[in-house]
Amino acid sequence: QVQLVESGGGSVQAGGSLRLSCVVSGRAFSSYGMGWFRQAPGKEREFVAAISRFGSRTYYADSVKGRATISRDNNKNTVDLQMDSLKPEDTAVYYCAARYRGFVDADLSVDSRDTYWGQGTQVTASS
Repeated sequence: QVQLVESGGGSVQAGGSLRLSCVVSGRAFSSYGMGWFRQAPGKEREFVAAISRFGSRTYYADSVKGRATISRDNNKNTVDLQMDSLKPEDTAVYYCAARYRGFVDADLSVDSRDTYWGQGTQVTASS
């Protein structure tokens, strides 16, 4: 069984920062491309950021480019998302995704058989 657990969410003022973390258990962490998605109430799931298996490639949604940094530590089996200069529109539940021997794509289906998801962590940025 592969499990993903997110943490680090919370409530901050606009302009503040949060660092989200996701820990993966069940298989070798380096076997997974990792990424983050988010979903606000009543809205569709939105891609945020992705990182390749060994951290050589990263990709960001335009909405967070310059404000978000994704990183991974293959010794700790974790992937982090540093969010700076948070805006009210960043408010959402953030989900960690792991794709076995693949890259997390922006249009990745939640039902993809080679992909695993965490339960999410709430991020709230208020003005």
